[in-house]
Amino acid sequence: MQQPRPEIESVVVSAAQMQEIEGRIFAAGMPVAALMEKVAVDLAQRIISLFPDDQISRVGILVGPGHNGGDALVVARELHLAGYQVVLCRPIPKAKELTQQHANYAANLGIPCYEDVAALHNCNLIIDGLFGFGQTRDIAGNLAEVIQQVNKWRKLVVSIDLPSGIHTDTGSILGIAIDATYTFCIGLWKRAFFQDRALQYIGQAELIDIGIPTADIWTILSDPPQIQCLTFAKAKEYLPLPRPAVTHKYKQGHLLLICGSERYAGGAILTALGARASGVGMLSIAVPETLKPLLVSHLPEALVIACPETESGAIANLPPIAAEFDSYHAIACGPGLTLAAKPIFQQVLQADNPLILDADGLNILAELDTIPTLAQRSKQTILTPHPGEFKRLFPQISHPNSDRLSAAQQAAQESNSIILLKGSRTAIASPQGAVWVIPDSTPALARGGSGDVLTGLIGGLVAQTTATEKPLAAMATPTLRYVATAAWWHAQAGILAAEERTELGVDAFTLSQYLIPYLSKKLTK
Repeated sequence: MQQPRPEIESVVVSAAQMQEIEGRIFAAGMPVAALMEKVAVDLAQRIISLFPDDQISRVGILVGPGHNGGDALVVARELHLAGYQVVLCRPIPKAKELTQQHANYAANLGIPCYEDVAALHNCNLIIDGLFGFGQTRDIAGNLAEVIQQVNKWRKLVVSIDLPSGIHTDTGSILGIAIDATYTFCIGLWKRAFFQDRALQYIGQAELIDIGIPTADIWTILSDPPQIQCLTFAKAKEYLPLPRPAVTHKYKQGHLLLICGSERYAGGAILTALGARASGVGMLSIAVPETLKPLLVSHLPEALVIACPETESGAIANLPPIAAEFDSYHAIACGPGLTLAAKPIFQQVLQADNPLILDADGLNILAELDTIPTLAQRSKQTILTPHPGEFKRLFPQISHPNSDRLSAAQQAAQESNSIILLKGSRTAIASPQGAVWVIPDSTPALARGGSGDVLTGLIGGLVAQTTATEKPLAAMATPTLRYVATAAWWHAQAGILAAEERTELGVDAFTLSQYLIPYLSKKLTK
């Protein structure tokens, strides 16, 4: 099967947008039946390549009443003609006219068909063609029992377009959903594939490019689209950051980190290691004075600034060298800081620099009231919350787990900030409404300190791009793409580390050590 075209593999659409795009295709003269044949034949070829008939002796196919069911019936026909033993289950006998025609032909070919899902019990592979994109009503009654039974068998399951029972946009479960092993997304990525709560049902996802004309896509969507995923091809455009032949360290960005406390010394170290890996030209780290020897031992090349401390071991105030914010191209603040550092945090908010906030920086911001506090800033702010922090920062917005793409988008617009909402599918939104999503990650990153590494990495990339952009561009807010690129790079380093060390072997320090190896092994080939 051919790889998806680069111009469409990053596009993410809602159900309404996909319906409009399909509507243009049909209005231009493409017969619905012809598109169904194209989709289903491509699907059947992919299924045959993944599951040859010498490994899969019997295929069961769940057929719905709509065109998703029609796709499933054409797949059934192609598999039958390729020599597979195919069994159909149609729990709803009534169907759309085109779907019924394919059902009639399947019967003429002698493919057995039943209403009772028990007929599929002896199948090695089950293909889910009950419902495609656009389903909004909860699944109940007999259909819910069918899905429950299929899930109970724990067989190999392939879903067409989306697992039946998943809301196309929010990824919510419509009563019950098919627990798929593979899901083949048809045409363009749907929003559900980037909603964390849908991932356990989607399984391994793959985009099937059915040749939608790009003119039809860009007529409905903006170019670039408002929501897109950061693919490997896109990331290669941004990494590694280029350097001119003649330069010096301050032309490659000067980043100030304000982090750490006696209680959370590790947060400062891990953030600094993430910044180091970014390649930033100069790194300054403001920490409580008792932590300076520790930071120097780990990062001898950095300028470690000893700050007076509170009785609890937090930063009490910033010495002049740290408070001269004009000397820096970006500031990252928060990891390991503790709430006792609120006075210095309020000082940092006044800085006329791009500012990355994480951890206790976000907790203090929530205490100060997020929206009015950020309204005082003239330069770009980048917030990097996990869902719990997000809810404290933006209590007026629905919980991000209900629709993380919309939640990040709304928060970015209301706060006039870039929002990086962490998760299995991290979403990064700009105040202008654009959203990037990270398509791959690993549960190995669910370790304390991995977010600190990301904060340093973001800070380093933002500092470099702020320093090296042309003067006019340097006055603008840091672009969304470099924040998204940092999140993508962080996730890919975690994936590489998990492959080589197992998921249990990827602590935050190890993660920081895989950032550069990822670049050298993957992006420079």
